[in-house]
Amino acid sequence: MTIRIIVTGGTFDKRYDEIEGTLTFKETHLPEILVQVRATLPIVVEKNQLIDSLHMTELDRQHVLTACRAAPESQIIVTHGTDTMIETATVVAAAELEKTIIFTGAMIPHMVVGSDALFNLGSSVTAVQILPAGVYIVMNGRIFEWGDVRKDRSRGVFETLSAA
Repeated sequence: MTIRIIVTGGTFDKRYDEIEGTLTFKETHLPEILVQVRATLPIVVEKNQLIDSLHMTELDRQHVLTACRAAPESQIIVTHGTDTMIETATVVAAAELEKTIIFTGAMIPHMVVGSDALFNLGSSVTAVQILPAGVYIVMNGRIFEWGDVRKDRSRGVFETLSAA
């Protein structure tokens, strides 16, 4: 089994630019993360885009869907900004692909102390191997169906709609 990770950016891949004093994108952290965590299963990393999800357009979401559709693998993880992750998951779910597709991200950039990026990615790697075909959000150590989740911005966590 090979897992494909499709990178779209989001907080997961942001870096602090000391000169500008802002969080920006330079390149994805995924290759170095996979070395750091000693991943032993085959994983292909595909950079789709590096964008803050608040700036994602419908065309950007279609690029993610196209990549999921074109992937030869049936286990896919999409790293995505948490602000509009559910919107992109909805677009991908509507295509009814016979693949297991996990959306994950981070509330704190990987390069910042206290980041949840490694935990969310690790949870996603496990989840994509055991879940049936479908679209899921994996955040905060939990697996959510794409249509039964929301981001609680006041607490900085994802929860089921019934818990809202």
